[in-house]
Amino acid sequence: MRLRNKPWAAPELSACPYYLNNPFSLKGKWREQFQNDNPIWLEIGCGKGLFIAGNAPGTPEINYIGSDIKSLMLAYARRNIEDAFGLAGKNVDNVRLLSLDAERINLAFSKEDSIDRIIINFPNPWPKEPHKKRRLTHTRQLIQYHSFMADNAEILFKTDSDFLFQDSLEYFKEAGFSLLEVEPDYYSSHSLDSAVLTEHEQKFLELGLPIHFIRAGK
Repeated sequence: MRLRNKPWAAPELSACPYYLNNPFSLKGKWREQFQNDNPIWLEIGCGKGLFIAGNAPGTPEINYIGSDIKSLMLAYARRNIEDAFGLAGKNVDNVRLLSLDAERINLAFSKEDSIDRIIINFPNPWPKEPHKKRRLTHTRQLIQYHSFMADNAEILFKTDSDFLFQDSLEYFKEAGFSLLEVEPDYYSSHSLDSAVLTEHEQKFLELGLPIHFIRAGK
């Protein structure tokens, strides 16, 4: 579904102290940005930010970066994150948001940043053959991620798409990752009770679709 532009979005996002409008200037300096040595988790295609909003307030020992190509999505993410931290009675100290095309992600991160975990939740499956290289889990993308991940870092990937799941298994192998956990139906063996669900995940579960999951290690 295509979102219409919202007049409040750009002003709110530009006023957000943890929204960074020039991520390329921070390449190799993300540890300095957070001013601590805590693990850094990067969500690529964070959408409305429900994953970060559901996790970041309760885990201040982890630094979160939410990246999305659409600034409107990031404006919604900012609102959801503010609400979650407000309910917890905390300030937003361990979150950064940035607008970035994933195909250019190596211009914003380098090996010095040592990203500890990458999260990819329900990306566009790009089913047509000419578009497959746009997939966030395509081999050429995974090779980029590999270059700025810490040793022993992991990628967590969820999708409802059968063909993207199957193709991604091969992509991870081609890019030099180890498959640590492969779940064709994630919630058949994991509890929903404490799960932080994204908007897409909630929708797919309501439709009775299985959630496919891959945990891959560098």
